[in-house]
Amino acid sequence: MTQQQWWKGGVLYQIYPRSFQDSNGDGIGDLVGITSKLDYVASLDVDGIWLSPFFTSPMKDFGYDVSDYRNVDSMFGTLDDFCTLIARAHSLGLKVIIDQVLSHTSDQHPWFQESRVNRVNAKSSWYVWADPRPDGTPPNNWLAVPGGSAWTFDSRRCQYYLHNFLTSQPDLNFHNPEVRQAQLENMRFWLELGVDGFRFDTVNFYFHDKELRDNPAVEPGRDQPLGYSRDNPHSYQWQQYNINRPENIEFLKAIRQVMDCYPGSTTVGEVGGNKSLPIMKAYTSGGDKLHMAYTFDLLQGELSPAYVREVIQRFEQDAEDAWPCWALSNHDVTRIASRWGNGDAPELPKLAMAMLLAMRGSVCLYQGEELGLPEAEVPFERLQDPFGMPRWPEYKGRDGCRTPMPWRREGEYAGFSQVDTWLPLAAAHRALSVESQEADPASLLNDVRRMLAFRRAHRALQKGAIELVEMGEECLAWLRSDEQERLLCVFNFSMQAHRCPLPAIAVDAVLLEGSSFHGAQLVTEGTHELALGPYQAAFLALK
Repeated sequence: MTQQQWWKGGVLYQIYPRSFQDSNGDGIGDLVGITSKLDYVASLDVDGIWLSPFFTSPMKDFGYDVSDYRNVDSMFGTLDDFCTLIARAHSLGLKVIIDQVLSHTSDQHPWFQESRVNRVNAKSSWYVWADPRPDGTPPNNWLAVPGGSAWTFDSRRCQYYLHNFLTSQPDLNFHNPEVRQAQLENMRFWLELGVDGFRFDTVNFYFHDKELRDNPAVEPGRDQPLGYSRDNPHSYQWQQYNINRPENIEFLKAIRQVMDCYPGSTTVGEVGGNKSLPIMKAYTSGGDKLHMAYTFDLLQGELSPAYVREVIQRFEQDAEDAWPCWALSNHDVTRIASRWGNGDAPELPKLAMAMLLAMRGSVCLYQGEELGLPEAEVPFERLQDPFGMPRWPEYKGRDGCRTPMPWRREGEYAGFSQVDTWLPLAAAHRALSVESQEADPASLLNDVRRMLAFRRAHRALQKGAIELVEMGEECLAWLRSDEQERLLCVFNFSMQAHRCPLPAIAVDAVLLEGSSFHGAQLVTEGTHELALGPYQAAFLALK
């Protein structure tokens, strides 16, 4: 059972294939390149990798617009290359999780090409089609995530089709049982090839309201959605009817039934949109739906003890057996080194990593996060992201977190490729290259390795319960505990040294070594405090 539940408290390393390693000299990363770097990934002491999409695609949204669910895009290699990758990962003790983009396809997918021909073909109801209003306008007020209407008119059917994202990403109709079954069969294909599980893109977007009711508006001055932005009208609505529909629960149960046929496999869902923490709890509780899920609550928002504490409180309230998978960075958001601290605090990524690895749940680390890479500045003429180009410069898109991995400090392309890369390498990333940090015992890379080893050595950090502890405004603290140990985890988010009053439960606490943080002190003369330096963490064993 322990081996089958490797994911519970496990750490996944997310790889964005286009930007990890180029093996064939075209400036784009590929599967053979990933395989060549798996020794490095294994050296981090993570449990597995999550691969962003590598499926056949016109790449309008860089693989999140699939045109063939069962094949590898030639840009990344072949199915044989993927099988070789799985075999090498497994030989190194790494699990392999791959993306599944089920909610929508590319408009080049054969399913959509057939569906749009007329209203009576075999795939006519595989997508969400609706008649225009009498005045020709879209069926309702739903907005796409990039902005603008979520509906596009098709002149062949004289109907609108739904797309929660780009116009080239039509939404599948999950009310149709044939669609649900087809996607379950696509999952089985990859499980039979040997993958250890799936990360489900936009897992709460599968079903829509059959009545196509209008979404309510966000009232000005009231509680606003996470990630609210005045420059994107999508933020102006509560996504009440286009996502988070109750029918989704039964489909997640069907997914779990498939996964249960492959012992040791796992699932992690991406839950976006409004008020996502309750959805994450609902989707991962009961042992019959997803194994784990993550939201954008720590991928956006501010860095402060109060905010992080509030996120944990909201999730843990009535969480029961729900299981989170926390992340601070991924391919869709500004890198943590820049988002928290504006890049002005080089110690902050280390503190953020320690905090992440001490939270209750599983963890996703995004490639380069272990190096402390800041967000790259990509000039407008080199932008690739279709979300960013229309809204530049107010929103620069997602290219800044997707630039190639810096393997070496020297060389024109930093060891990633031999030719110009699909996105430019950031000059600031060279000094933070893997090669540079490998040689420095005090580097963030080596600190991350020590912290991951520290987490693995303490079962309470992997699977234990969590209880928030009050230790002043500047310090964030919680207790992690299981039947064998109790650990007090304390984080100083201040730019200044700080003395945190210790709670009564820590009277006989002992500072633990090995987490890569040094210098914290217990002050017991006339007081009972923990002295922490700027952006420093401490882990204490309680008797």
